[in-house]
Amino acid sequence: MELLLLAIYSAAVWYVFIKKKWLPWNFGTQVVVVTIPIVGLTLLILLLNIYAPESKDVRVLNFVVPVVPRVTGRVIEVPVEPNMPVKKGDVLFKLDPVPFQLEVKAAAANLGALQAKLLTAQANARGLNEQLKEAAGKRVALSAKLDLSRKRVAQYKDLAGTGAGSKFDLEQAQADLLNLENELASLTASEAQVREKLAAKTPAGEQDEVAQVRAQIAQAQAQLDDANWKLDQTVYYAPGDGTVVGLALRPGAVAAQLPMLPVMSFVLNEQWVVALFGQNEVRKVQPGDRAEIALRTYPGRIIKCNVVSVVWANAQGQLPISGSLPTTGTGQPVPEGLLAVKLEVADPDKDVFLAAGARGSGAIYTNGLHEIHILRKILMRVHTKLDWLILKL
Repeated sequence: MELLLLAIYSAAVWYVFIKKKWLPWNFGTQVVVVTIPIVGLTLLILLLNIYAPESKDVRVLNFVVPVVPRVTGRVIEVPVEPNMPVKKGDVLFKLDPVPFQLEVKAAAANLGALQAKLLTAQANARGLNEQLKEAAGKRVALSAKLDLSRKRVAQYKDLAGTGAGSKFDLEQAQADLLNLENELASLTASEAQVREKLAAKTPAGEQDEVAQVRAQIAQAQAQLDDANWKLDQTVYYAPGDGTVVGLALRPGAVAAQLPMLPVMSFVLNEQWVVALFGQNEVRKVQPGDRAEIALRTYPGRIIKCNVVSVVWANAQGQLPISGSLPTTGTGQPVPEGLLAVKLEVADPDKDVFLAAGARGSGAIYTNGLHEIHILRKILMRVHTKLDWLILKL
């Protein structure tokens, strides 16, 4: 573009000074003629890079999801092929479900056994109340017998002292009294044990045995839920619309739950178009500004875009937190800190296929000096025509 402007200017100078001789061609006019294009082009380039900045590094980025099985198992089916479009929810691969089905059955059986144990524990709790009532009744009856036995012992003792009673009867009454006292003591101890069991309750008001069984049931239910979840994970579905690449999975292979070893990569159709600019080039760029990109995959074509946002951060903007000081001055040369501008394809080019990793150039047209935007547009169209050339031997 600069050469075209210089050619037009040179033609005008030749026409005015040489052909028509409207102005004298002397040292003064020659200095002016040479100075005007230098100053004009310099000013034009500076303003053009501020109000219509250009990037030689435009990239199309796709989100890539590394596919890692959530459980480890033997692969029984892989219904997808590499580089073929896949819809969200399509099956990517299946694992052998039999080990996980057995785990579900074992967990379900354990849960059933604990639920039966809970019924027994609740029945035992109800039985303790009945035992307490029965023990209280027996203790009352036994107390009455004990009182009667004490009276008989006193009577037999008086009779034996006067010689009117038998010594054997007195000894028999004393033995009966001792047996009743031992029986009452045993009954009192049993009643105390029952009361102690009934008094041992959780804050929720349940018996300890019942509460323990309920806790075991909750744990067994969690194990059953985990087993069911693992069984569900034997079928892996596509997380979105996209394409499978790097497929390293076939029936019979073992797919392991190793994050560092994905079995395939899933390239989502969701894309970012970013243009990288110098840090002093984006100060006039605002969301909503119009932009154009030219990708090498489409020689000669200009794709209309809009600015979504400026990513005001880059990798050089972070400092590692550690006990050592960062190297300055003597380390490896720091790459130029570029800032990314996120673009979105606008109408009528929204349906244009953009290959992941496509590269090209682009320009942003800010809200200032619209008169010079035409120069950048011409430059963009000239450069994209050069993409038709394949200079390779």
